[in-house]
Formats: sequence, C-alpha cells, structure tokens
Amino acid sequence: MAKDDFKDDLELEEDEFEVLVLVDDNGQEHYFHLIADLDIDGKTYVIVAPLEAGDSDEEEVEISILKATFDDEGNMFLADIEDDEEWEKVADAWQDLVEGENEED
Repeated sequence: MAKDDFKDDLELEEDEFEVLVLVDDNGQEHYFHLIADLDIDGKTYVIVAPLEAGDSDEEEVEISILKATFDDEGNMFLADIEDDEEWEKVADAWQDLVEGENEED
C-alpha cells in the first residue's frame, strides 16, 4: 500500500469527529477531522482527513496517517512516518480496525 494512495470509504458527518488544526512550516493553518488514534508498540498515531472532505459527495476520502509525539506539557506534535516498515505496520492496523467495524455493521 503506497503512502500517497491511502484512501478509505468514510462518511464524514459534521460534528462526528474532533477537529485538529495543523500549522505547516509557513504558518498556514489546515483543518482535519481526527478519525482515529492508534497505540502501537508504545507509540501513538492518528488518522486524519481534511475537514473539507466532509463536504464532498465523493465516496473515497483521502486520509493521512501521522505519528504523534508529546512534549512535557502534553502538547501533541504530528509528523509524517518516515520509516516504510513502521508506516506499513500502522496502515495494516488501521485497515484491520476498519474491516472489524465493517463486519459489525
């Protein structure tokens, strides 16, 4: 599964997910739905989708998987997962979670 091609069939409803504001290196704010957080091997990862994806009629929503780290005050910082093996492990865990939820429906 390629990092840039990770998409999912999510139906994003207004107020269904927590909203995260991410600030890029240029100080530009970007708004995302927090879809899920995963704890794997003692590390935290988040699954996010652009906030405007909830306004789209498209079935597939492009999501991002990011690694979360925390400072001493508990502030969360998000970064891309650089290691391919680590990214695959997290993507597989997310896929298992989604498939498990779909089986319950």
